[in-house]
Amino acid sequence: MHSMPPRWGRSSRKWMRLLPKSYPTEPAQKADVTILVPPSSPPVQAVSGASLLNMLILDTKRTVCVVETEIPESEWVARAAKGDEDAFLHLANTYRPRVWGTASRFARSRAELEDLTQDLFVKIWKGLPTYRSDAPFENWLMTVTVRGCYDFLRKHRRRRESEQLVDPEKSREAQDPRPKREANRREAWETVHLLLDQLGSKDRTVITLLDLEEHSVRETAELTGWSESNVKVRAHRARKKMRQIYDELGLEA
Repeated sequence: MHSMPPRWGRSSRKWMRLLPKSYPTEPAQKADVTILVPPSSPPVQAVSGASLLNMLILDTKRTVCVVETEIPESEWVARAAKGDEDAFLHLANTYRPRVWGTASRFARSRAELEDLTQDLFVKIWKGLPTYRSDAPFENWLMTVTVRGCYDFLRKHRRRRESEQLVDPEKSREAQDPRPKREANRREAWETVHLLLDQLGSKDRTVITLLDLEEHSVRETAELTGWSESNVKVRAHRARKKMRQIYDELGLEA
C-alpha cells in the first residue's frame, strides 16, 4: 500500500527526502567529453536546434582539443555566447546532471525526460547572449531550466488532464523483483507523480522546487519570477489539494 505522512505541511519535506533524488536515472550513454582548454579556433556561427541536439545528445564520442591550461568558467561562457560550439559543449557537460535532475521532476517517462532535457539545452544555447555576468552563471542557467520546465508543463496540461487517474492498486499486480525497500521507494515516487499530475502548472512547479528540489521560498521566487507571497500561497493550496486527492483515492497513510 502506498505510504504517506499523516498530514501535508512541515512534515511533507521529511517524507519527500525518502524519495529517489533522481528519477529516472541518468542516461547510460552520456556524452564522453574531455575538455581541458577552450579551442583556439575562432567562434563559429550559431547552430540550429537540430545540430545542437546532435552535438549534445547523439555525438557520444566527441572529444575537444586538449591543452594544459585551466580556464575560468566566465571564459567558457563568453565564448559560448559568441557561438562557440565546443565552449558550449563544455558547459553542457558540466551542468547536464543539474539540468537532467531538475527536468526529471517534471517528466513522466524516460522519453519525455530526454525530450525535455534537449529542449532545455536549446533554450540555454539560444539564451546565452542575454546572460549578464553580474549574476552567477549557474543561477541564470537554473532559472532558464526551471522556467523551461514550467512551459513544458503548460504545453502538456491538456493531454495530462485527459488521462484518467491510475488506480494505485494496479501497481501491485506486477511483481517487483527488486528489494522491498527499493520497491517501496518506487511506489512512493509513483504516488507523488500521481498527485502532482493533478495540480496546475504553477502549483506543481512550486511544490517541485520546494519539496523535491528543497529550495527555499526565496530561491523558488527567484527561479520562477513570482513573488514570495505568491509562492507561499500556491504551496499551501497545492499541499491541501494533494491531501484531498490522496484521501479521495482511498490510499492509506
